Amino acid sequence: MTPLMAAGIQLMLVGMGTVFFFLTLLVAATHLMSKIALRIAPAASAGSPAPGSLSDEEVAAVTAAIARHRRRT
Repeated sequence: MTPLMAAGIQLMLVGMGTVFFFLTLLVAATHLMSKIALRIAPAASAGSPAPGSLSDEEVAAVTAAIARHRRRT
């Protein structure tokens, strides 16, 4: 193997190792921030409605808006 080829392989391994290290660090930081966020803002209490639930009036308004939009096109 020529010295130029060996230097290229060494540079490739150092570069890939650096990227792997920072991506692993990023995943760990994301997990840590998620745990901190859950501690600061815990899940909704049992008395409050689910985040995705809509009232009957809201469902009717959305349905009417979609129907009106479809009539125009």
